[in-house]
Amino acid sequence: MSFVINPMPPQLSAAVIAKLNQAETATIGHTRHWGFMDRRIQAVIPTVRIAGTAITLQLPAQDSALLHHALGLVRPGDVLVIDRLGDDKHACVGGVVALAAKLAGVAAAVIDGPATDFSEIRDCGFPVWCRGPSPITTRAYALGGALNKPASCGGVTVSPGDAVLLDENGVLVLPPGEAEAVADAAIARQALTAERVERVKRGEKLGDISGASAKIAAAMKGA
Repeated sequence: MSFVINPMPPQLSAAVIAKLNQAETATIGHTRHWGFMDRRIQAVIPTVRIAGTAITLQLPAQDSALLHHALGLVRPGDVLVIDRLGDDKHACVGGVVALAAKLAGVAAAVIDGPATDFSEIRDCGFPVWCRGPSPITTRAYALGGALNKPASCGGVTVSPGDAVLLDENGVLVLPPGEAEAVADAAIARQALTAERVERVKRGEKLGDISGASAKIAAAMKGA
């Protein structure tokens, strides 16, 4: 396998990132059912929400040389999206890589495979999403890999420059041209949800608020 290193994609604007950081993946999931990664890819630090520009990596099995090299190319606000090409055994991110990524300004990493050194990752505060822990790690063998080619991560095709939104509920990938509108819709929906929460606290029945009870009554009447 040879190396492919493509140019870095344009980054999302600060305004779009700010809007995405106000949106919850679960809110977007009420109306959009595509672009979400496999739910088994979960946060090592579940209390954070991150949005950024996708930088894609394809790393073969036991090799992480290209990941180490990419940490010299990334920009503040980038999100590393790592396609392990089917490998679910070798952890390509651990404590040292997490620290190097954080110091380089990387916003987060999402891995279609395991990571290691969870306590060190948490201690340095670098947000990682992955398929769980593994004690078996990669090495810098320089066997090959690709940087900034379309990659597959969690069942989603990710292109360099895509918008990535990550929180405790999951990982969402959006085309950059759709990100702002999706964020705006989510923020508006969250405001309505906040109103609904207050109504429930005041004692209103959820079925009355949502209209579910009226729909069931109408269905039973027509049966």
